Amino acid sequence: MIIERSSAWKEGFVERLEDREAWDNWTLYNMSYEVMKTNLIADFHGLQSPKYLPNLTPLDHQLEAAETVIERMNGKAILADEVGLGKTIEAGLILKEYLIRGLVKKALILAPASLANQWIDELNQKFHIPALLYRKNYDLNHCNIVVMSIDMAKRSPHKENIYEQDYDLVIIDEAHKLKNHKTKNYEFVQHLKKKFCLLLTATPIQNNVLELFYLISLLKPGHLGNYETFQSLFSASENNEEYDEFLRELVNQVMVRNRRQDTGIEWTNRHVQIIPIDFTKEEQEVYDLISELKHVSSVFSAAFSMITLQREMCSTKEAAYETLTKMRQRCVKPEDISHVDATIQKLMALDINSKAEKAYEIIAEANDKVIIFTEYRASQTYLQEYLYSKGISSVLFNGKFNKGKREWMKQLFKEQAQVLIATESGSEGINLQFCHHVINYDLPWNPMKLEQRIGRVHRLGQEHDVHIYNLAIQHTIEDHILDLLYDKIGVFEKVVGELDDILSTYKKSI
Repeated sequence: MIIERSSAWKEGFVERLEDREAWDNWTLYNMSYEVMKTNLIADFHGLQSPKYLPNLTPLDHQLEAAETVIERMNGKAILADEVGLGKTIEAGLILKEYLIRGLVKKALILAPASLANQWIDELNQKFHIPALLYRKNYDLNHCNIVVMSIDMAKRSPHKENIYEQDYDLVIIDEAHKLKNHKTKNYEFVQHLKKKFCLLLTATPIQNNVLELFYLISLLKPGHLGNYETFQSLFSASENNEEYDEFLRELVNQVMVRNRRQDTGIEWTNRHVQIIPIDFTKEEQEVYDLISELKHVSSVFSAAFSMITLQREMCSTKEAAYETLTKMRQRCVKPEDISHVDATIQKLMALDINSKAEKAYEIIAEANDKVIIFTEYRASQTYLQEYLYSKGISSVLFNGKFNKGKREWMKQLFKEQAQVLIATESGSEGINLQFCHHVINYDLPWNPMKLEQRIGRVHRLGQEHDVHIYNLAIQHTIEDHILDLLYDKIGVFEKVVGELDDILSTYKKSI
């Protein structure tokens, strides 16, 4: 290498001294100096991003969450705030901070298809991050910040194209859907090349602690040890306070969880109650007939579940009829066909639905907007017709609707209809703070689904107390579901922390 001394600068200096060339503008120089000084971040403590967000005023707990993830967790964390506290805002702050500091240049956001546009809007409008919604013909080499649905991302050829990318940050919304390590979703995320990773879910445990093991293994493989050791220590039925405390410490190293009561925000109250319902004599007879169908073992073992059929009967006869009809088509023995036919005949002769009547009583008394959650589309249709016969307007909301129809149903509910009747898809990605009555017409197996449902209304922006009505028919499978829900709530609180009330403090006795 040859080093030469240059005197070219002298020529320009002389030209300016003799006024043959203009000096540089001092104002522009100062502006350039200030820009360079601002971009020079000498201290890694504290957030720089809020200074660049004129359209956003983050809440204290959101700022603290972002700081914790960046400074203590090295950008690998589960954001597990209770529903409605702004996990998306926290993730946006973290992404913006890393972009400003130059630590992230390429980022991938994976979300359910129904939430992808919401992510684009928030990143662009609130954070001034130029995120793109992925389309099939996009070249990922030229997409620095991209949002896509995980269902599209895991399929070829998109999967292979994504695997070729080196992402600095991957954000996964509704991450509880990765709880099963045997699914394609889990396998896909596991093989992503990523430096930082954020998993967003208000419900990191839905059924058992092994789900949490697999989630944390996506972030930090080995943080909770190997599977065999973890299972032997933490998933045993007997309680061990020392082990539980140790597990909580490990989890807190990778999880940020804010509860409503810890945010310093004045929240409206949540009033939750279980409404026990008795079947009529005729309904109970049909329920018992359905329960006796367990003797048609060849059909149940092949395609149908007795528990499912019992739950459908506790919902509406229409839901049970669909399953019984399919079941009859699979029957081989004449006596089995006869038994199923007799059950169907008794079922369709019912002229009353005790649970629907109770739902109507609640709606009439509330005299306000109400959301009803049911597990079955057949029950949706029945409830809409039943409420119409009572003079109550309603709209449906389920996973079969495309994005445009979902938005239209939400608008109709807000402006015209009194009731929105939703299946489980209605408990995800829709914010309905203008409503403050929720009827859980059918109880799910998973208590976290109850929290997701309630979180549609009990979230930031809710100005009224929220009333939750959990309907349960006594002396049926729903007694067992209630017991199981309480057990699963206990598992969650043992490892993650206390939950807001989702059932009630009153526990039914069988």
